[in-house]
Amino acid sequence: MVDVTRSSLFAFLGAVFAATSVMAGAFGAHALKTILDPSMLAAFETAARYQMYHALGLFVVAWLWRETHSPWAVKAGWLFCVGILVFSGSLYIVALAGIKWMGALTPLGGLSFIAGWICVAWTAWHTGRDH
Repeated sequence: MVDVTRSSLFAFLGAVFAATSVMAGAFGAHALKTILDPSMLAAFETAARYQMYHALGLFVVAWLWRETHSPWAVKAGWLFCVGILVFSGSLYIVALAGIKWMGALTPLGGLSFIAGWICVAWTAWHTGRDH
């Protein structure tokens, strides 16, 4: 029997984060364009864009888990989730609430993204070498 629980979880989270990224992008393009100054709108758009990139990355993780059952794929998935919440979340807060100090958290989310991609690379490299 194939264990798809983690695979399904990361695919589900990827879909939720992708859907909310589209909603955020539309909100930014339509509702916020006349409200926010250009630098805050740019921060908001960056948050939505990186959220989408890593939502799609969660589908990569779901596939890698199904194919490899590597714990590194699971680590990548959780790192992407943390990265979305910290990186994108802090930028959304900066842009919408004007709480500028939250921007200090943004690089931590970026580090989480980088670590997640390193875990994806590690999984892919070691899977390819095993065959």
